[in-house]
Amino acid sequence: MNEKTMLRTGLIGGAIAILCCFTPVLVILLGTVGLSAWLGWLDYVLLPTLVGFLGLIAYALVRCRPAGEDGRES
Repeated sequence: MNEKTMLRTGLIGGAIAILCCFTPVLVILLGTVGLSAWLGWLDYVLLPTLVGFLGLIAYALVRCRPAGEDGRES
Protein backbone atom coordinates (compact mmCIF):
# COMPACT_ATOMS: atom_id res chain seq x y z
CA MET A 1 0.00 0.00 0.00
CA ASN A 2 1.47 3.38 -0.89
CA GLU A 3 1.61 6.34 1.47
CA LYS A 4 -1.29 8.28 -0.02
CA THR A 5 -3.60 5.28 0.17
CA MET A 6 -2.56 4.65 3.78
CA LEU A 7 -3.18 8.28 4.67
CA ARG A 8 -6.57 8.31 2.95
CA THR A 9 -7.59 5.06 4.67
CA GLY A 10 -6.47 6.39 8.05
CA LEU A 11 -8.33 9.66 7.63
CA ILE A 12 -11.57 8.04 6.48
CA GLY A 13 -11.45 5.32 9.12
CA GLY A 14 -10.53 7.83 11.82
CA ALA A 15 -13.39 10.11 10.82
CA ILE A 16 -15.86 7.22 10.96
CA ALA A 17 -14.51 6.07 14.33
CA ILE A 18 -14.73 9.63 15.71
CA LEU A 19 -18.33 9.94 14.49
CA CYS A 20 -19.23 6.68 16.17
CA CYS A 21 -17.34 7.44 19.40
CA PHE A 22 -18.29 11.04 20.06
CA THR A 23 -21.70 11.30 18.44
CA PRO A 24 -24.63 8.95 18.97
CA VAL A 25 -24.59 7.65 15.39
CA LEU A 26 -24.28 3.98 16.35
CA VAL A 27 -26.64 4.38 19.30
CA ILE A 28 -29.36 5.65 16.99
CA LEU A 29 -28.65 3.07 14.27
CA LEU A 30 -28.47 0.09 16.62
CA GLY A 31 -31.55 1.26 18.52
CA THR A 32 -33.47 1.61 15.29
CA VAL A 33 -32.79 -1.93 14.15
CA GLY A 34 -33.31 -3.44 17.60
CA LEU A 35 -29.71 -4.25 18.44
CA SER A 36 -29.35 -1.86 21.37
CA ALA A 37 -28.09 -4.72 23.58
CA TRP A 38 -24.76 -4.43 21.73
CA LEU A 39 -24.20 -0.89 23.00
CA GLY A 40 -22.47 -2.09 26.15
CA TRP A 41 -19.33 -3.27 24.35
CA LEU A 42 -19.02 -0.50 21.76
CA ASP A 43 -16.33 1.36 23.72
CA TYR A 44 -14.20 -1.78 23.83
CA VAL A 45 -14.20 -1.85 20.04
CA LEU A 46 -14.41 1.78 18.95
CA LEU A 47 -11.65 3.30 21.09
CA PRO A 48 -8.95 0.78 20.03
CA THR A 49 -10.14 1.19 16.44
CA LEU A 50 -9.75 4.96 16.72
CA VAL A 51 -6.25 4.57 18.18
CA GLY A 52 -5.35 2.17 15.36
CA PHE A 53 -6.49 4.58 12.66
CA LEU A 54 -4.66 7.47 14.33
CA GLY A 55 -1.53 5.31 14.36
CA LEU A 56 -2.02 4.56 10.66
CA ILE A 57 -2.29 8.29 9.96
CA ALA A 58 0.92 8.98 11.89
CA TYR A 59 2.75 6.15 10.12
CA ALA A 60 1.61 7.37 6.69
CA LEU A 61 2.65 10.94 7.49
CA VAL A 62 6.11 9.79 8.57
CA ARG A 63 6.51 7.77 5.38
CA CYS A 64 5.28 10.69 3.22
CA ARG A 65 7.82 13.07 4.70
CA PRO A 66 10.46 14.07 2.13
CA ALA A 67 13.98 12.75 2.72
CA GLY A 68 16.27 15.02 4.70
CA GLU A 69 13.61 16.61 6.91
CA ASP A 70 14.62 14.57 9.93
CA GLY A 71 17.96 16.36 10.27
CA ARG A 72 20.04 13.49 8.94
CA GLU A 73 21.90 13.64 5.68
CA SER A 74 21.57 10.73 3.31
